[in-house]
Amino acid sequence: MSAFFTQKQGELVPAPHARGPWSSDMLHGRLLGGLAARAIERRYAQPGLHFARLTVDLFRSSPMMPVTVETSLIRSGRRILVADAIISTEQGVIGRAGAVLLRQGEQPGGAQTFVTPAWDSPPPDAPPPVDGRVAWTPPFDLWRVTEWGEPGPGRVWVRERHPLVDEEPLTPFVRAGLAADFASPLSNAGVEGLQFINADYTLTLARLPAGELIGVETTGHLSADGVATGQVTMHDTAGPFGFCVVTALANPVAIGGRRS
Repeated sequence: MSAFFTQKQGELVPAPHARGPWSSDMLHGRLLGGLAARAIERRYAQPGLHFARLTVDLFRSSPMMPVTVETSLIRSGRRILVADAIISTEQGVIGRAGAVLLRQGEQPGGAQTFVTPAWDSPPPDAPPPVDGRVAWTPPFDLWRVTEWGEPGPGRVWVRERHPLVDEEPLTPFVRAGLAADFASPLSNAGVEGLQFINADYTLTLARLPAGELIGVETTGHLSADGVATGQVTMHDTAGPFGFCVVTALANPVAIGGRRS
């Protein structure tokens, strides 16, 4: 499968399948988070430091044009490293991201008062179904454990099909950064379709995901006056590994909806 972006003269040039679901000439926001995670990881990853948080601000939609990502070190201490990334096109800054890396150490003894349980959704054992009735086909594998638009918490499994940049293998951190954007459509979906577009997402990680499959499970949604916040639990085949929280705005163009 061809990559979402190709490196050319210091820029990342998007392929046609890098477009998002809201508009045919708009970059998918999930890819900007992936690019930020990739840039920060390539510059600041160190043995013993764990990527514990990634916050991605998506404050400006971008047309399908070349992207640049610049990183900066905010703080490098004995137990913490903080780094930022600025994502731009020739039209200006379209997003930013911040990452927190924490020093790993000995796990405290004793039991916690509460631990997020593993979900009871087994990993898929067949290729994802193809729905030819939708206007936008996700450029990644998607298994819906719960039906889109049905009342109640949503659950999906996702798996990347394309490299992010050229032929580079996806790292677990970049894979998690890409999958985290699905927190918005899953937690903010309504029975009439997705009517909120997210402005950001914050991924927190107790550990990095193992393997290619990532499960996303709705664990909260609140909205009022056209502003929403949603949260999900992130799983892999071994169990939960992190959380993601998003904020979103009501959008006049809905995506999907419950089919009769």
